[in-house]
Amino acid sequence: MHRTHTVIDSPYEPLTLVATDGTLSGVYMTGQRHRPAEETFGDRDPEGFAEAIEQLDAYFAGDLKEFDLPLRLDGTPFQRSVWQQLLSIPYGHTRTYGELAAALGKPAASRAVGLANGKNPISVIVPCHRVIGTGGGLTGYGGGVDRKRRLLEFESGAALF
Repeated sequence: MHRTHTVIDSPYEPLTLVATDGTLSGVYMTGQRHRPAEETFGDRDPEGFAEAIEQLDAYFAGDLKEFDLPLRLDGTPFQRSVWQQLLSIPYGHTRTYGELAAALGKPAASRAVGLANGKNPISVIVPCHRVIGTGGGLTGYGGGVDRKRRLLEFESGAALF
């Protein structure tokens, strides 16, 4: 398993992009909860990240609503199933943890969905920020609730960078 990484600027401070065997496997915010140790990211090498950088730039410019990148989602089978569900939430929309649990056929698993959501290794692209509490509250986010709020406002057109 060969890992490389690069760091890019974003409206949310720098983002660290990680590739495992040439496939995007991580997008981490500064200070993100569950962020792996830097030494696990491999050598710093911008090669191989051009498409991800281009799509992230277009997203933050408001020109891209859906990412089209090969992703390597490393996690437990349950985590991967939650992260796949996240990919089905359209730009500018939200789902509750309970709705995701029901979509997985596990309606009582909203807490487990929340834990898996918090460990999403590919923030922004796998849109864990689009998951909200049952009452519409901005509960938890690995990148911080303020970043979650800003991403949701951005996608709803309420805020521009």
